[in-house]
Amino acid sequence: MNVKSTEKKGNEVTVVVEVDKELMESGVNKAYMKARKNIQIPGFRKGKAPRKMIEAMYGAHVFYDDGLEEIFPEVYDFAVLKQELKAIGRPSLTDMQIADDGSVTLTLTTEVYPEVTLGQYKGLEVEKAQVSVSDEQVSAELNRMAENVATTETVDRPAEMGDTANIDFEGFDNGVPFEGGKGENFDLKLGSGQFVPGFEEQIVGMSAGEEKDIDITFPENYHAELAGKAVVFHVKVNKVTVNNVPALDDEFAKDVSEFDTLEELKNDIRNKAMEQAEKNAQAAFEQAAVEKAAENTTVDMPKALVEAELDTQMERFAYQLQMSGYSMEQYAKMMGGDVSTMRNAFRPAAEKQAKISVTLEKIVEAEGITVSDEEIEAEFEALAKQYELDVAKVKEMVPMNELTGSLTTRKASKVITESAVAVAPKAEEKTEA
Repeated sequence: MNVKSTEKKGNEVTVVVEVDKELMESGVNKAYMKARKNIQIPGFRKGKAPRKMIEAMYGAHVFYDDGLEEIFPEVYDFAVLKQELKAIGRPSLTDMQIADDGSVTLTLTTEVYPEVTLGQYKGLEVEKAQVSVSDEQVSAELNRMAENVATTETVDRPAEMGDTANIDFEGFDNGVPFEGGKGENFDLKLGSGQFVPGFEEQIVGMSAGEEKDIDITFPENYHAELAGKAVVFHVKVNKVTVNNVPALDDEFAKDVSEFDTLEELKNDIRNKAMEQAEKNAQAAFEQAAVEKAAENTTVDMPKALVEAELDTQMERFAYQLQMSGYSMEQYAKMMGGDVSTMRNAFRPAAEKQAKISVTLEKIVEAEGITVSDEEIEAEFEALAKQYELDVAKVKEMVPMNELTGSLTTRKASKVITESAVAVAPKAEEKTEA
């Protein structure tokens, strides 16, 4: 092979490489051997047609595209890797010229890793929130704990706000049932705002076994089919229940914790909430520091890097949706768009993350960051413990370059965050009315 020319424009490189006849012939012959079992031409049994007969019928270069695929690793190594071009993804073939002697001239185009110029990344001043835990937060947690141990009691009286009414209901638009307007044995906490305005209020006063029609007008911003419409719901109350929430006293504290007094429980809640708030503030501080370092970086970001990050974020979100029983298409439709709309919504975050990634990789280079064999082994063991797998299995699943890349960029993040200086957040400027 022979590289005839290499031209770089921005992040795009075009390489013209000549592939000699012998190498191209080896690829073409491999392609023919793979394809012939599915080819049948008159006068020959299926899979037995000679290559020259097939080429005579379908064209002399019928196997050239597949032949190129067979030798592409060698072409890539010679034209890209040996020139130390850091290609992003697979190069695209933009032209192929076949000479009379059987040699082939290929024009390959690829995006390459960008030139990255670091700005300030050490000693950055970054805002860090001052954390505190209010009495209201402690009370809210106590109330949540009390609700968790509350008992349910069926009452023989008309429903009141705060009660839970188990109801059957069906909605009618001009006497015709409408889609999504029917439910059975539905537990409705009165006052929760689960249903459209005016519905829950009209359940108040109904007793178990009672039925009645409720007039409701849907809000103007409701689903298009029902927005602003006046409808009738036929409702039957099956039963009325109340939650008996325990009093917040020392006995409650003993029942739900290892503490003997309510005051001790409150202090524990406050301390744990403070600890979590500090962790959250530190995490936000570190993320802001890394983002600020990336903002100071100068780089012409290749589209391929952004698209790769976008693919990763979409795959991650699709997995989260799958765990909730939804597909990406279903979720996008619920949000009033399609998958393409969602991808565009993710793009700004992907662009930011891609710039963070190249910044961290450049810091790894600038700081000469490396990882030891012991650190690599410890990371494999940590992953094995996290996913409850054998270490050997994790080593099969996780490529070494990905693992070392993760470890080195993690260290690069520490270079930024451990040197960053926390400053108080700026007071919000008040705008005059």
